[in-house]
Amino acid sequence: MTEIPATPGVLLAGGLARRMGGGDKPMRTIGGRTILDRVIARLKPQCDGLILNANGDPARFVAFGLPVIADTVQDFPGPLAGILAALDWTAANRPDVAWILSAAADCPFLPRDLVARLQRARIEQGAQLAVAASAAQTHPVIGLWSVALRDELRDALVKEDIRKIDRWTARYKLATVTWPAEPLDPFFNANTMDDIAEAERLAELDG
Repeated sequence: MTEIPATPGVLLAGGLARRMGGGDKPMRTIGGRTILDRVIARLKPQCDGLILNANGDPARFVAFGLPVIADTVQDFPGPLAGILAALDWTAANRPDVAWILSAAADCPFLPRDLVARLQRARIEQGAQLAVAASAAQTHPVIGLWSVALRDELRDALVKEDIRKIDRWTARYKLATVTWPAEPLDPFFNANTMDDIAEAERLAELDG
């Protein structure tokens, strides 16, 4: 059995819910619980601690009891900036850790074996990064990141203006792990009010 290294998780909550009229998507409720509550419940048993990447006033997340970190580079919106912030935080606060998991904070049905399967695939394939997939689609915001690559990521963001995760991960050996999308896609994310309604239905299937 492959030993899974300690893997903290970062929940990326930087996006604005423009298609829902603004605000923080993870604070929307599904089945009486916030999406963020559901994400934390999925990842806490798998991760060696969780942090939340969000910009603006961190006090709005105080009830969740997680460290809240802002982007470490300015004016570089998008998940890569949040991932870099998490890598910087990990290097400063968890020098024992070599890998972190990132996940979108608006994905309420994340797999319970997310960390284990990504880490095993990375190890078995000798990969430098790992990402999740389902329904013939990769989900690059949900993956494993090497703390050792943080300076290369900073250069890509600041000097090369790379914003898309796929453009950056294409430089490295990448392990892709696929999950079944039935009875529900574990990487379903809530972007619109229609998605919230669908999530209510899926929550019944998810139990």
